Amino acid sequence: MQVEETIELAGRTLTLLRPPSAEELIDEEAFAVEEFLPYWAELWPSGVSLAEHVAARDQHGRRVLELGAGLGLPSLAAALRGGDVLATDWAEDAVALLAANAARNGIALRAEVVRWDEGDRLGGDWDLVLAADVLYEQRNAEQLLELLPRLGGEVLLAEPGRPFAKDFLTHWHVEEIGDRIYRLR
Repeated sequence: MQVEETIELAGRTLTLLRPPSAEELIDEEAFAVEEFLPYWAELWPSGVSLAEHVAARDQHGRRVLELGAGLGLPSLAAALRGGDVLATDWAEDAVALLAANAARNGIALRAEVVRWDEGDRLGGDWDLVLAADVLYEQRNAEQLLELLPRLGGEVLLAEPGRPFAKDFLTHWHVEEIGDRIYRLR
């Protein structure tokens, strides 16, 4: 069973499916191995804010990558505004649901399972890199510090104030371009 959410984005009404409870998806074995938690299963306010910001900008002709996409609302927004989008997450269930939500709304994008320690698979020369609420753990910050400079392009991070964000942001020239939405250089 899944919950259906209705979201207004880029002049369209989207219907998204999501799990009814992220807590019900916790797998003790997966957590024991990699501290895997189903963060992807929530429609986080940071993702909504970043999606609204992206939807307000023309993305035609831009190669857009979302890291830690989860339900992928920023990716859906970028695709609706004309971007060539690759949405990534390390959770197979997240990627499958994101692809299904894109299809059910008639939105063309690619969705792939990619871990941040497999960054070579992503290449470089992205025009826009998106990430919303991805700094849950210290290891996330460390991996992103290594990965982001290799991806190229403009980096937009929506960050609600997670514990590891403050130190992470000291490594960048940061411009706040929206409420807790940052351009990193």
